Parts: sequence; structure tokens; C-alpha cells
Amino acid sequence: MSSASKIAHSAVAAILAVAAAQHVAAEEKPMEKCYGIAKAGQNDCGTARHSCAGKAAKDNAPDEWKYVPKGTCEKVGGKTSSSGGADTGKAPKHQAY
Repeated sequence: MSSASKIAHSAVAAILAVAAAQHVAAEEKPMEKCYGIAKAGQNDCGTARHSCAGKAAKDNAPDEWKYVPKGTCEKVGGKTSSSGGADTGKAPKHQAY
């Protein structure tokens, strides 16, 4: 491996380390679930339809959620409680996509 390649790899590793540190610092803030704002494939956890993060099939589905800083959910157009789904113990009130 050339010295230029080593320098490039070191620079990328440093950038990733800084990004990871910022992510950890952001998680220290109180967070809450915000329903209805997740874009397709960008939800944070499962619902009655699926059990994994990143499986949302449709933008802004009412039972899909993302973690947001506490107090910001309503400001971005979401709700802090689900309209049905995995967290409520009830089946969703709308049809599957």
C-alpha cells in the first residue's frame, strides 16, 4: 500500500470517527417516537406489518415512526402516538399497501 493510500485511508477513518462521535452526542438528548413522518425505507423500528427498521413501504405511513428530539414531533407534522400498529397492540385501521 502506498503512503498516499495510507493517508487517504487515515483521513476517511478520522472522518468516520468524528461522525460517530457526533451521533453518540446527539443520542444523549431525550428522544421520542414520532409517527407518520418516516419516509419509505427509513423507519426506526418494526410495526404490525414488519419487524425491522428500514422496512417502511410508503412515505408517512401513520404506524411507521422515527426517533426525534423530544418536543419536535408536532413541529415536523408527526404525532407522538400511533393510529394503530405494533406499539398499541391493535391492528392498523388502514389497509396494507
